[in-house]
Amino acid sequence: MRKKLKEIVVISGKGGTGKTSIAASFAVLGGSDVVLADCDVDAADMHLLMQPDVQKSEAFFSGAIAKIDPDLCTGCGLCAEVCRFDAIFEQGDKYVIEPINCEGCGYGPRVCPEAAIDMFDANVGDWYKSTSRLGTSLIHAKLGIGADNSGKLVTKVKDEAKRLAVAEDKPILLVDGPPGVGCPVVAALAGADYVIIVIEPTVSGIHDLKRVQELIAKFRINSGCIINKFDINHDVTAEIKEFIRDTGIDHISDIPYDVSFTEAMTVGKTIVEYSPNGTGQYLSASWHKIKQLLQLESEEK
Repeated sequence: MRKKLKEIVVISGKGGTGKTSIAASFAVLGGSDVVLADCDVDAADMHLLMQPDVQKSEAFFSGAIAKIDPDLCTGCGLCAEVCRFDAIFEQGDKYVIEPINCEGCGYGPRVCPEAAIDMFDANVGDWYKSTSRLGTSLIHAKLGIGADNSGKLVTKVKDEAKRLAVAEDKPILLVDGPPGVGCPVVAALAGADYVIIVIEPTVSGIHDLKRVQELIAKFRINSGCIINKFDINHDVTAEIKEFIRDTGIDHISDIPYDVSFTEAMTVGKTIVEYSPNGTGQYLSASWHKIKQLLQLESEEK
């Protein structure tokens, strides 16, 4: 019988909360049941812990970019006059386009009297299908420097990961989502069954939590909260617990501050591998609770 796929997305209001370290720990704990997707394409770092062996690499094209044919350009400068992004500048007696500044608006070709400007699909990054060091499948990507459309690349990563999870008959698609509440996060949340919010007990942290909760509520997705480094500020931790209780967010666990997180990363391991009988126990308990909430354990039995 085909297993019912559950999509779990791990997000945070900002970078640096331990989101990726926790997601990678869950990938270890989930073992062969998991297909992993790294949707933090702007600053992908899951590969540092998963050490992927790339099986497939494919360029990702999204949007358009203009290019001037120097043989046709007469140097009239009309294109530079209408460009609002300062992407076109004079070079000798011709004009050229700086690709990183071009927004692909298409106005240049419209005003060029010599039809010297063409629009091309923009290569904004690459996506990869890999096998992680755990032996499980990992779909990940890298957005080009200064490239736009990270939300579309996130969607591509998720679609490929979901397709692979179905093909491999895996019960869990685990997504390491982008930080914040912007377009890439919206793309990561689409279609999710459960969202895990990783938060730190700081003034900015609780502000981020409220923004994230407001976004998740619009999707009507059930969610849970992990308070990382809960013991660095007990007053804010108490405030976070009150907020998640009032808004119906599951309280998954409190993780104490532990330098082992950093030590584990420096040797390319997750905390559940590096310190299984220490802080790793909190993550093991968290994963067990998440599986209970999603009724994954009963399905396994």
